[in-house]
Parts: sequence; C-alpha cells; structure tokens
Amino acid sequence: MGRGRQKAKATKQARDMKYFSPATDLSALERELAGSRGSSRDDDQYIAYADKYADDTEEDDDPRYAG
Repeated sequence: MGRGRQKAKATKQARDMKYFSPATDLSALERELAGSRGSSRDDDQYIAYADKYADDTEEDDDPRYAG
C-alpha cells in the first residue's frame, strides 16, 4: 500500500516543478546584459593570455610531432 502513496507524492512534486514559474527580474537581466557589452576588459585579458600561450601550439605544426 505504501507504493501508491509514494507514487502520488512523486507525481504531485513533478507537476509542481513543471508548472512552477519563478518571478523574473527583467531589469536586473537588462543591467547584466548591458554591462557585458560595454566592457572590452574581458576581451583584452583573453588576448593577453592568447599571446602569452601562443608559442605552446607551434609544436602542432612541427612534422616531428605528427602522429
């Protein structure tokens, strides 16, 4: 008899999760998206790392390392 109660509870929980819609703060989302566009600081940091580690990939062009 316990299985029926357990299945009903699981079904109720699944239904609650399916139809749950939390409140969305659209103004916070807008601020977050607008902030990432205006800043190229992350791009500059990526370029610096790419330049720093670019020499590590030169062995891929070396025929001695061909597989």
